[in-house]
Amino acid sequence: MNRNHIVAAGLIASTTFMLVGGATVPGIAHEGHDHAQFSAGEPGDPKKPARVIKVTMREDGNKKFFEPARIEVRRGEQIHFTLQNEGTGPHEFALATAAENRKHADEMKKLPDMEHDEPNAKRVAATKNLDLFWKFTKRGEFQFACLVPGHYDAQMVGTIIVK
Repeated sequence: MNRNHIVAAGLIASTTFMLVGGATVPGIAHEGHDHAQFSAGEPGDPKKPARVIKVTMREDGNKKFFEPARIEVRRGEQIHFTLQNEGTGPHEFALATAAENRKHADEMKKLPDMEHDEPNAKRVAATKNLDLFWKFTKRGEFQFACLVPGHYDAQMVGTIIVK
């Protein structure tokens, strides 16, 4: 077998293993993001009590925004975010640090068809609603942002202060 055949056989074998064995491929959908650890806390438990905060996603011409744009919570508090998209196109709610969201927004430009359905990030279709439960375990300033290509650059971001 020549070198090209060996490389091809290796690729086929590893692809078969991943597809049949159910292994995940880190980096394919999220360019190497490790979603096992979240900067803003941890996924919440829908069965536990939570304060409900409605977050509305809207557009007005070229302006895209969240209401409210600033949220304050206590460390250890669980929040039930009700995400309501009143816009004409899809929006996302991605909870992370500002640096993480900026990096991810740049990656989304390269992978515009990527849609989020993670514990800390949801894509919400136009005129639809989704829920996200989150427990804030760390103090600090975090960001929620829309990572649909172009929306982050249009300043569709909000701030969460954890006291």
